[in-house]
Amino acid sequence: MTTTVSAPVRTTSARALTIGLWTLQAALAALFAGGGLAKLGGSPEMVDMFADIGAGQWFRYLVGGLELAGAIGLLIPRLAGLAALGLAALMVGATVTNVFVLDANPALPLGLMLVAGVVAWARRAQVAAFYTR
Repeated sequence: MTTTVSAPVRTTSARALTIGLWTLQAALAALFAGGGLAKLGGSPEMVDMFADIGAGQWFRYLVGGLELAGAIGLLIPRLAGLAALGLAALMVGATVTNVFVLDANPALPLGLMLVAGVVAWARRAQVAAFYTR
């Protein structure tokens, strides 16, 4: 009797992808939680940056709260895709602000947007399921 090994290899590959995706989500969550806490905690750099933006300090609290909520959402399986999608959208705004308002390098928000977009795409089935309920 012969046995095939194609099914276990496929399962191992899927498991490795799942572990990799959760690792990416955890790293992204840590970055956004750190940024959100810096904004909410009143870090002098963040206070100055939002003063330069000119929208008022309430906007710093809003962005910090959204970043922290998104970071938490990335760690909740049902919300991970939606959180990644929201964070990617937030980074679109950050990129535009860096380029047109702050005259700053947009590399960080672009990189975070790309990683959040990868997570959102990988979790697209969860996002679709959320909207069909």
